[in-house]
Amino acid sequence: MLDAPLATPAARATRARLLDLAHRRVADAAFLHELSCELRRLVPFTASFWAASDPLTMLAVAPARVENLGRQCARWWEREFLVQDFNLFRDLARAKQPAASLLRATGEQPGRSVRYRELRSELGYGDELRGVFRCGPTVWGFVSLWRTAEEPPFTAGEEKLLADLSAPIAEAFRRATLLPAGPGDEATGAPGLLVFDDHMRLESFNSQAEAWLNELTPTVLCNGDALDEAMPAAIRAVVARAHAIAAGIEEGSGRVRVRTRSGRWGVVHGFSLHGVAPGPVRTAVVIEPATASDIAPLLVEAYGLGPREQQITQLIARGLNTPQIAERLCLSPHTVRDYVKLILDKVGVRSRGELVAHLFAEHYWEPLRDGIACAPHGPG
Repeated sequence: MLDAPLATPAARATRARLLDLAHRRVADAAFLHELSCELRRLVPFTASFWAASDPLTMLAVAPARVENLGRQCARWWEREFLVQDFNLFRDLARAKQPAASLLRATGEQPGRSVRYRELRSELGYGDELRGVFRCGPTVWGFVSLWRTAEEPPFTAGEEKLLADLSAPIAEAFRRATLLPAGPGDEATGAPGLLVFDDHMRLESFNSQAEAWLNELTPTVLCNGDALDEAMPAAIRAVVARAHAIAAGIEEGSGRVRVRTRSGRWGVVHGFSLHGVAPGPVRTAVVIEPATASDIAPLLVEAYGLGPREQQITQLIARGLNTPQIAERLCLSPHTVRDYVKLILDKVGVRSRGELVAHLFAEHYWEPLRDGIACAPHGPG
């Protein structure tokens, strides 16, 4: 394998198609299919895992795609939280380069990795190349690519190629967050409950959970020529995180924001259940409609609004003009006008009226003014 994956005109043309795909499209199942096909031309691989990420929790959400991992997918995701290993996604999120191969990360001793040992013994896989798709410090998606033990490991050039694609692909995932919401579904207005056993297998669920599952986008499984659909990635992720919290490895809670097929928002919570008598730990998952305070931080992150920009957006929505905003925030009118111009540019609108309509109507931010963080009044 050449260490210069862009050495030929055909390879450079493929890279151009990848960049065009990331620039034109928003991330969905079809996008991941095309992305996988095009990247495979430059960086050949046998198996892969792709998913969007909740930027506030770094848990997987839809769209998600799995190729040739078989039944290992659920356990592999659980290992992301339960086992200290190389190239964990949360570590790559903070790394200087957002992509790395397992072979180089382990000093060419991949057997030091639990993930490597398991996938080699059970599926015959060798080196793994991982990447996070990030804009600045914010991660909007991630990928893992595997080659078989008989294939050559990933090269440094292939690592760099995936790293260079990180920001453009992240933009496609980010834009998907900003799609307008669709009409609500009364069937998913009540919380749904699912219970999983200690092997992450679904044991039971209520009728509301069934309605939610019908609304959530499942993970696409591609095993050879067979195409199937599986449990949504967000649910698998919160169950795995809940297991790690119960084991004392992780802190906080398993919680992620999800979009339904219609574009409405929900929240998935996962937490361990403790029985009266000793026994295997079970995990409860609750899916419920998202509130404004759930979605506000996500959309603020997606638009890249800083704390002061959030404040000014909030005051614009309340109908305050420039002098009133300046007085309220102890800023000069000129400074407020500069902030407003920056906000309009980030959101992609031309006027304050369009801003309010775009945020508060398209994303149902009517109560969002209560969910936007307010910095203390004072000099800007």
